Amino acid sequence: MRPFPPVLASVAVAFFWAASCGVSAHGQEWAKKLFRETSHDFGTMAAGAKAEHRFVVTNVFKETVHLQLATSNCPCVKTVITKPLLKSRESAEIIAVLDTTNFTGQRNVAITVTIDQPFAAQVQLRITGFIRTDVVFSPGGVNFGQVRYGSTAERMIDVLYAGRNDWEIVDVRTANHHLEAELYEKRRGGGQVEYRMLVRLKTDAPLGYLKDQLTIVTNDAQLARIPLDVEGKVESEVTVSPTPLVFGEVKAGQRVTKPVVVRGTRPFRITEVECEDCFEVQKPEEAKTFHLLRVTFNAHKPGDIASKIRIKTDLGADVVPAIPAYAHIIEPQ
Repeated sequence: MRPFPPVLASVAVAFFWAASCGVSAHGQEWAKKLFRETSHDFGTMAAGAKAEHRFVVTNVFKETVHLQLATSNCPCVKTVITKPLLKSRESAEIIAVLDTTNFTGQRNVAITVTIDQPFAAQVQLRITGFIRTDVVFSPGGVNFGQVRYGSTAERMIDVLYAGRNDWEIVDVRTANHHLEAELYEKRRGGGQVEYRMLVRLKTDAPLGYLKDQLTIVTNDAQLARIPLDVEGKVESEVTVSPTPLVFGEVKAGQRVTKPVVVRGTRPFRITEVECEDCFEVQKPEEAKTFHLLRVTFNAHKPGDIASKIRIKTDLGADVVPAIPAYAHIIEPQ
């Protein structure tokens, strides 16, 4: 058998060593590059509060990565891998949920993520937080669910404190100007204080997912701020598919047409379609719940096209989200 050249031999030995010693320091380094972050601190939380964090995992390599397992060293944290098998450039999340109902006090939890493809490796994630026993949120977070664009949504939260009669909530703060809160004191006495809080999502909230926090500010000098998670999704009554609109690689001088479905919950009329000159869209005249648009792309000189197609309807301004459109124009062979 013909021997390896010295350089190739050393590479082969290194490859065999890395593959057979999966949790080596070398293996750990490549695996850590998959994670945007490896630790999260929930801070101080009320008992019953929702405490969930999503660690984003992105495969930055050419080889396929398999997330085999994510285990916690404490029963107070449950983990879920949203997508175990990641091709190149694909992303997933490792969801860590801290149980604030059955556990209290300081929590320092390690999550071990085991990877078995393309090489064996392990990555350690950290979760920390302090769960108060004297403050309880019911329910544990604000979940607006699906909200129609342009409408308001409200949820009630009960805040119960046990300890001192003079405990107070002095403010409710948020950096999101689409949220507001109203506070009502229900009762006070016997070492217990109870508030009811109305949390409102305003009508000007933008389309898309909402993931934010309210900060409950109290007169407690030791633990003055308590976070409360807020989530939901603002949806338009008109949906567009596909989005984005990808034409891919197109030769200069070509015309490519793709269908776009515009669907509503009630009949509507498309009043205008705004786009660049390289796009042509035939606008239907009648009012109906289902519209099929044919978008034609005219490829001019070589280069990349990144544009947006805006559809206006008689339901109001900005009801339909803009459609991103992409194309890569090449020289004709």
